[in-house]
Parts: sequence; C-alpha cells; structure tokens
Amino acid sequence: MLGLLFLTKNKKRTLEESVQLIQQGDHSLLNEIIEAYKPFIAKNVSSVCRRYIYETDDEFSIGLIAFNEAIEKYSTEKGSSVLSFAEVIIKRRVIDYIRKQTKNQHVSIDLTYSSFEEESAGMVIVNELSLEEYKKKSDEEIRKEEIIQFQTLLTSFDLSFSDLVENSPKHADARENAIKVAKLLVENRELRDSLYEKKRLPIKQLEKMVNVSRKTIERNRKYIIAIALILSSDYVYLNDYLKGVLET
Repeated sequence: MLGLLFLTKNKKRTLEESVQLIQQGDHSLLNEIIEAYKPFIAKNVSSVCRRYIYETDDEFSIGLIAFNEAIEKYSTEKGSSVLSFAEVIIKRRVIDYIRKQTKNQHVSIDLTYSSFEEESAGMVIVNELSLEEYKKKSDEEIRKEEIIQFQTLLTSFDLSFSDLVENSPKHADARENAIKVAKLLVENRELRDSLYEKKRLPIKQLEKMVNVSRKTIERNRKYIIAIALILSSDYVYLNDYLKGVLET
C-alpha cells in the first residue's frame, strides 16, 4: 500500500491535499496521481475478479475510470480517506460492469479460477462458483465495507451502533420525522458543515426550520445525526435501508 504522503516535484503533501488541488483544476497532478496509484487500482480490481488483472484488461480500464470518479467526488465530509472511498467506488463499478457483461449469459462463471480444457469441439469453461453466488458474495463484501466505514465515522462523533439501537424511535411516524429533520440538515450546507465541524447537532437552528419540537429533536439527537451522516455519504446499502424505513 502506498503511503499517505504523495511526493511530487520535491514537495510532500497528503493524498487528500493533492485531491483538493486536482479538484481545483490541477490536471497534471491528476495524471501523476493516477500513474502512481495504478498498483492500488489493479489490486482492488483483482480482488473483485478473483484473478490477476493486467493493464490491458477491460476491468482495469473500469477501475481507472472509477478511481478518477472517486477523486472528482471525494470530500472530507464523507468521513473516510481518499483511498477508502476510492476502494468502494472501484469495487462497485467493476461489479456493475461484470453484471452487465454476464446479464444475458446462461452459464455459470467462476471469477475465482477458470480452467480451460481443449477439446475437439473447442474450449470448455470449468466453473466453481455460480454467477449468483458471486453476486451475493460481492454484495456482502461491499456491505461489510460500508458498515466498517460507517462505524468509524460514528466513532468520530462519539456514537456507536448500540447508541443507535437504544435511541432509535420506536414508532414509524417518529422515525419518519427524524429522517426528515436529517434530510433538511444535509440539504442545508451551513448546517451540514456545522455538524461535521462541531460534531454535534445544530438543534437551535433546526428548531426554527422544522415543525418538530425542540424536545423531540433532542430526544432523537443521536438517531438524527446518524441518518444525516448516511445521507451525506456514499453509502449505497445504508441509503437503501433508509428507503425501506420510509416505505414501511
């Protein structure tokens, strides 16, 4: 794994600092970063495909595009490092690519090992894992990664999963109101920045903007913070969970 400091033109800066410069228009630095992190990209693409990936492979190109996407979308507000964020994006995009490629195929594909046996009729693919099993395993891996990242983010706010269980609103209408407050917070850049900077809920400002009592906001404070962190981050599965909560 490459270090946290990226050396370029005799200057040391963190990767996060380099990404900020890239987002401000330093395209030459973008090329340097991509070139330096090709091994990182290949490693993550290979971990999804369960085989060694060469730079000439289509999957590697997908990984490059995903890494570039991660650099464009990264924000310190996401609560994770550039590489952690990029890892999730790369794996997600490669999985999407594999799914599209195999969508209309009626054969099982082993993405761990594929052995090819020559026969008179041609080449036969010997598979160990079905596509459905692979999808399930890949989804589980990304879901675990999201949970680990979210747990780290919660810790920075002095929260834990047990806090959320204990403080989750018991009634559906109370949960819905809490999620609406969290959405309003995330949509307001000033309030969102205040949450990440001060690590506490801007209750006074929210009270003026929602039709919910201060007492209710304070009672659901931990839950509202957690929901706001999910909504303001790139968590696919956790956001899907919220959709399910609102639909129930």
